[in-house]
Amino acid sequence: MIPFDQAFNLVMSHARMLDSETVAISESLGRILAEDVRSDMDMPPFDKSAMDGYACRRADLGHELEIVEVIQAGKPPLKAVGERQCAKIMTGAMLPEGADCVFMIEYAQEIRRGVVRFTGSTTHDNICRKSEDIRAGDIALRRGARIAPQHVAVLATVGCIHPRVYRKVRVGIIATGDELVEPDQRPGPSQIRTSNSHQLRAQALAADTAPAYYGIARDTRDAIDGAMKRAMAENDVILLSGGVSKGDYDLVPDIMTANGIEILFDSIAMKPGKPTTFGVGPGVYCFGLPGNPVSTFIQFEILVKPFLYRLMGHDYRPPYSLRPLASPIKAKGTDRETWLPVKFAADGRVEAGAYHGSAHINALCDADGLIVLPAGAGVLEEGTLVRVRPL
Repeated sequence: MIPFDQAFNLVMSHARMLDSETVAISESLGRILAEDVRSDMDMPPFDKSAMDGYACRRADLGHELEIVEVIQAGKPPLKAVGERQCAKIMTGAMLPEGADCVFMIEYAQEIRRGVVRFTGSTTHDNICRKSEDIRAGDIALRRGARIAPQHVAVLATVGCIHPRVYRKVRVGIIATGDELVEPDQRPGPSQIRTSNSHQLRAQALAADTAPAYYGIARDTRDAIDGAMKRAMAENDVILLSGGVSKGDYDLVPDIMTANGIEILFDSIAMKPGKPTTFGVGPGVYCFGLPGNPVSTFIQFEILVKPFLYRLMGHDYRPPYSLRPLASPIKAKGTDRETWLPVKFAADGRVEAGAYHGSAHINALCDADGLIVLPAGAGVLEEGTLVRVRPL
């Protein structure tokens, strides 16, 4: 049994990035950039107005101004602005020669037809300067960025309509256990519906990978071995749930070894998720995850997901927040670090919800995040600052 930090570092150190491919910009959301994206032009490409108003010389703000033209966005100015002149200009339109500021249309008083006066006391320039955002040739997006909607806007702006991204990780998911039936079946005596496998598939999809579900493997060597061989032939990462503890029918570790998987650890000093197993084989990685759904969910989030992103060239960092406890939290045991679901109170402090253990998946549905109780910490008192990992 090794500490979680050691297990995490061991897993991440074995990640080898996948190959890359190009995708259409319309299909790029959630993908990881495999190369820097450089701008093919200055942005803005010219000095432009930041608002609807009047472009003029700042020295003339105290005088009546003759309107020489109206400049709309997308049309170049036809005239320069001279002394005591201005051009009515729309947001995003190119600034005319001679103008060095734009005053808001709300501060314009029409004196007579074709003549206006600035009614304010002072004004900002209200000009978006050429190349103030980025220059042609500069890096607009860096390799390893996970493409979000704002990144799509940048890709479009710089004309990168086919970004090069890392290939999606292929993730094979196998459930094990004689007690399991699929969700569309009514469980018989001593049976339950499989939830881990469908939960894992959903988590893998949310992590921008390509999961495939291989069904339920019964607690026999032939069944688990057959499912594992099929999954290994078609995937980069295998996730097995159940069968990794020390019971008579916990066959997964031996079958992993028989299929050429070198097991690097088979237990982690934490709750929930102690029997989590990780191994590396020829062209494939394998995680043996616990059978209880909370254990599997948490282990995926804190261990598997960062690893999957690392394979795709992305450094996944969840946005932790530091918050005080609204009331004391007591650990049921102190021999290992304990991960607990928590909720945010109305005042932003953290409070523990009802949690009955690693089979209580409903507790995660009501939770806002997870906190860690260190080993040896029996009680965290009210007001203690805790790091909350969001769900």
